[in-house]
Amino acid sequence: MITLPASVRIYLAAGAIDLRKSIDGLGALVTERGHDVYSGYLYVFTSRRGDRVKILTWDHGGFVLYYKRLEAGKFRLPEVRVGQVEVELEATQLAMLLGGFDPVNARRVAAWEPASRRASTP
Repeated sequence: MITLPASVRIYLAAGAIDLRKSIDGLGALVTERGHDVYSGYLYVFTSRRGDRVKILTWDHGGFVLYYKRLEAGKFRLPEVRVGQVEVELEATQLAMLLGGFDPVNARRVAAWEPASRRASTP
């Protein structure tokens, strides 16, 4: 389980990526999409078959590459609209994805807010 602060952004690349790419190749894809590979954000890539995922991030002077291969089944990815090159995920969504949950059919319970805040929200 990866624990992430709320300030960390997570980007899931739309479509399959050749996961033979390692740190430099995946870093080049991040840069091509206009991101700073040294930002500390997480960049998630999936394989053509959908059974492998790599996550690239920068951490204290070096890159970290997380790799997971499913022995059976496929990762359940969120929907990507036509023309999108990436989808931003929340840490919970990433944890669900890596844990084998289906984010499309999962339902989020509405977060509670105090009445004073609900009244001022447009």
